[in-house]
Amino acid sequence: MADPIHQFQVEPIRGLDFGTVDLPILGETSLAFTNSHVAMTMVFVAVVGLLTLVTANAKVVPGRLQSAGEQMFDLIDGVTSSIIGPEGRAFFPFVLTLFFMILGMNLLGLFLTFTATSQLAVTGTFALITILLVIGVGFARNGLGFFKLFAPSGIPWPVMILVVPIEFVSFMLRPITLALRLFGNMLGGHIALKIFAGFVVSLGGLAAAGGLGLLGLPLAGLSLGMVVGLTALEFLVAFLQAFVFAVLASIYLNDVVNLGHGH
Repeated sequence: MADPIHQFQVEPIRGLDFGTVDLPILGETSLAFTNSHVAMTMVFVAVVGLLTLVTANAKVVPGRLQSAGEQMFDLIDGVTSSIIGPEGRAFFPFVLTLFFMILGMNLLGLFLTFTATSQLAVTGTFALITILLVIGVGFARNGLGFFKLFAPSGIPWPVMILVVPIEFVSFMLRPITLALRLFGNMLGGHIALKIFAGFVVSLGGLAAAGGLGLLGLPLAGLSLGMVVGLTALEFLVAFLQAFVFAVLASIYLNDVVNLGHGH
C-alpha cells in the first residue's frame, strides 16, 4: 500500500465482478464494476443532485447553496459568452457539465483513494467528446467551409503550403493535449502527496523505534508540512484544471462557430 502508484490501480469491487466477454471489436472486456465506476457514479449523482437543488428550489433571496451554484453558473456563462459570443449560450450546458464533472472527480480524489481523472481513459473520453462536438458543429454550421479553419485568410499561397499541414496537425493534437494536461496534473500531484505522506509515516516510525533518534521527528514534521501545502495546492489545481478544460473547450468551439470572423 506504500506504493505511490497503487492508488491509480483500477480494481473490481468485491461481489460485482461478472467475468469477461469477448466483443467483436474490443476483444476481451471485463464486466466488473470497479472503483473507477464508483468514483464516477458518485460524482454524477452529486452533480445532478447539486444542480437539482440549485434550480428546483431557487429563491429570490438565495441561500448559501443557491448562491454558490449561481456563482459557478455565472463563471461558466461568462466564459462561453466572452469567448464564443452571443451564441455561446447554446453551448453553456455542455461546457458547464464538463466543468462540474471534471471538478467533482478532481475533488473526490482528494477525499477518497481513487481519482477518476488520473486515468487517461477518462480524460481521453472527455477530450474525445469535446473534439467530436467541435467537428460536428463545424460541419453543421459551415459545411465544407469547415476546412477554412486550416487555411487562415491573408496568407500568401507559398506560405499556405506550410501553414495548412501545421494547422491540421495542431487541430488533431487538441484532444491529446486536453487529455494529457488533465491526466498529468492529477497523476503528478497525487503521487507527490503519497510520497510525502509516506515520509511522514516512515520517518515518524523510525524515530519512535530509535532508528533516527530525535532527527526523525523534525524530518517527519517537515514532510507533514509538505503534505499540508501540497493538499492546499491540489485543491487549487483541481479547480484550475476543470476551469482550463472549460476555457479550452469554449475556444475550440469559438473557432468553428465564428469561423472566419469574430463576434
